[in-house]
Amino acid sequence: MMNAIRVATFGAPEVLSVVSTALPVPKVGEVLVKVGAVGVNPVETYIRAGTYARLPVLPYTPGNDLAGTVIATGSDVSGVSVGDRVYSSMSISGAYADHALCGAQHLHPLPERVSFAQGAAVGVPYATAWHAVVNRARSVAGETILVHGASGGVGIAAVQIARSRGLHVIGTAGTEAGMAMVKDQGAHEVFNHTVEGYEDQIIDATQGKGVDVIVEMLGNVNLDKDLDMVAPQGRIVIVGNRGRIEIDPRKIMSKEAIVTGLALMNVPQNDMKAIHAGICAGLESGVFNPVIAKEYSLSEAPQAHEHVMKSGAMGKIVLIP
Repeated sequence: MMNAIRVATFGAPEVLSVVSTALPVPKVGEVLVKVGAVGVNPVETYIRAGTYARLPVLPYTPGNDLAGTVIATGSDVSGVSVGDRVYSSMSISGAYADHALCGAQHLHPLPERVSFAQGAAVGVPYATAWHAVVNRARSVAGETILVHGASGGVGIAAVQIARSRGLHVIGTAGTEAGMAMVKDQGAHEVFNHTVEGYEDQIIDATQGKGVDVIVEMLGNVNLDKDLDMVAPQGRIVIVGNRGRIEIDPRKIMSKEAIVTGLALMNVPQNDMKAIHAGICAGLESGVFNPVIAKEYSLSEAPQAHEHVMKSGAMGKIVLIP
């Protein structure tokens, strides 16, 4: 038997309930992982509330990001063996549990230097950040990038990835502690996005040119400001959004800027394989180091869902089964 979070009806965080259920048996191409830690992502709160574009069939166990140890494999599995330390970017049975069934193709090696809690912070955040910085923005070494909201899981990953690829990194955060952490993660300059006029400070930091790339974590609040800060022919990648915003399209026209978005569900499998190959290399070399904000027990999943939606992020929220 195993413990897992089960959602029987869409609603408030309280619908996240712990149940005891049978241990799944891996089938062809599947792997059973003993979960050491689970990553909590904002998208999982939208799904739980029933407001996301794609909803699972009820009842379901949330989550895709996890790290742990392989304890069993089905037939026709290669590249993964019992005893391997792994992190997952997708789970068949759901990650909010002490055991999880995953497709072998969605498991990636977790170096000994990376804890299970850190490994659970990799899947969605680092893949999102890599796809934003490398694929969607098509950033190149020597350019200036603004990570607009850099103290959360995706933001920290974006800072580390951009810095490792030779970009000049500017980050923002909403607290002094958050700013210090972003600086520690490799940002060259950090600004407080709660201070009036911080946009002018960022433009001044680029000698008036503007930033070449913006990775935007809250488009409904910041997109109009981004259009002021982006350089001519610059690119804005919207990673997060929680509502609507009014903008002046002439700002896009006059700068010939590109505003784009991303959703990992649209990334082809071969491209996702390349993304995780880059991430694994960074984890192994020590260039990428996930930061954990707080650990919750499995039964505290409702509190974790409340926490992940609060402002002032300081790293990744994880569950420890």
